Amino acid sequence: MTKKEVAKTNDFSKYINWLRYLFLGGIIAFIGLFLLASWGVFGELPSFEELENPEKNLATEVISIDGKTIGKYAYENRTPVHYKDLPQNLVQALIATEDERFYEHSGIDFRATARAIVKLGKDGGGSTITQQLAKLLFHGEGSKSLPERVLQKVKEYVIAIRLERQYTKEEILTMYLNKQDFIFSAVGIRSAARIYFG
Repeated sequence: MTKKEVAKTNDFSKYINWLRYLFLGGIIAFIGLFLLASWGVFGELPSFEELENPEKNLATEVISIDGKTIGKYAYENRTPVHYKDLPQNLVQALIATEDERFYEHSGIDFRATARAIVKLGKDGGGSTITQQLAKLLFHGEGSKSLPERVLQKVKEYVIAIRLERQYTKEEILTMYLNKQDFIFSAVGIRSAARIYFG
């Protein structure tokens, strides 16, 4: 090998080592952020009781003697449904569009997260249904500030893992569909079905 070839090989080796250290540093930083968030360093996390009994904000319904809804009074137009009342086509469509590996992960889909980071979120987000539920229940809308949004995301990861430990997959799907805002005062799948399809 000539001196030029040896220098190129050394430069390439240095580049590969630099990438390795960068990748390893990123993983260590993520784990550190995750641990700090789970210890409550970045703000309070929901307690066991709050995870067990999330705020529901259900609508008060006035029902006639023959079982028909006369009117509703609520801040959010929400009426809960049970998993057994959800059409399986709806459940399958939700999983196919929002979280195709829903039954395979325990709150965080690392492949989807990596894809979202690499593509800068242009090919869909990396949030699982459980992470979206964590956001709906405990965070609300994401911050516009990038550092705050990263910390919110890490907290969502922690809450999502706790939700997965606390509830079955069916319960998570049901809570998500009961909490999701489908616009036009349709909060929750039952209200959405009534508003959009009568």
